[in-house]
Amino acid sequence: MMQSDMQELERTAWRMRLELLRMFGVGKAHHFGGSLSCTELVTALYFHKMNYSAALQNAPERDRFIMSKGHTVPVQYVALAMLGVLPMEELCTIKRFGSRLQGHPDILKTPGLETPTGSLGQGLSYANGIALAARLDALRFNLYLIMGDGELQEGQPWEAAMTTSHHALGNVCVLIDRNGHQSQGRVSEIMNIEPLERKWEAFGWDAVRVDGHDMAAVCGALDRFDGKGKRPLAIIADTVKGKGISFMENTFTFHNANLTEEQFRLAEHELLARLEGR
Repeated sequence: MMQSDMQELERTAWRMRLELLRMFGVGKAHHFGGSLSCTELVTALYFHKMNYSAALQNAPERDRFIMSKGHTVPVQYVALAMLGVLPMEELCTIKRFGSRLQGHPDILKTPGLETPTGSLGQGLSYANGIALAARLDALRFNLYLIMGDGELQEGQPWEAAMTTSHHALGNVCVLIDRNGHQSQGRVSEIMNIEPLERKWEAFGWDAVRVDGHDMAAVCGALDRFDGKGKRPLAIIADTVKGKGISFMENTFTFHNANLTEEQFRLAEHELLARLEGR
């Protein structure tokens, strides 16, 4: 990939953070922390790796993306709007009564979504089901999903991980948003989940660990995955909760919270400065 293309992807990720902030606005609780931490991952998937576009959104051969940690679907809404699947002006309707954009994925109302998630731990099970159905239908596409590190404390993801490898679903790729915090505190203090690479490998997966905010590293890890082998891939992406907004970074306080007008203006100033290179 050319350096100019990589720089454009990095700029897209920061623009997505700004659009996310403006979509959330002031005075209503939203899931800031985990949405901001996985922005590079979503950017790399939609704008670099996946066979997906507005024209392909209903095509049988499209790649599928599942946001297993469904409370951070707002960052997916932003990506879909930037791709033209959703109108940009619709973003401001998030969590309003009757809006297509709710706080968790609603596949009956919202274009571009593949599964309903939000009860944590179920995303990989959905992916396995879709992959098995595709095999029966002789369809070839890849499935990508983002999981939170907190949901790996549950049992279902590991049962699903066994299923993926047992059935040799090599077209499944998991990205773990390893930001180290969940709704009530640090993941390591509530229930430690390490060593993640060795665990995924023990379940029959290939595993790689990257800096989840290094776009070149994320794209490089995704580029090693072609979906044609028998082993699925787990990408453990070390990230920062609340990335890009100083008072949100590395804390669970803004896992689900609202902003004052003053906090909103400060956050907007910081994100604009990053976009403008200040």
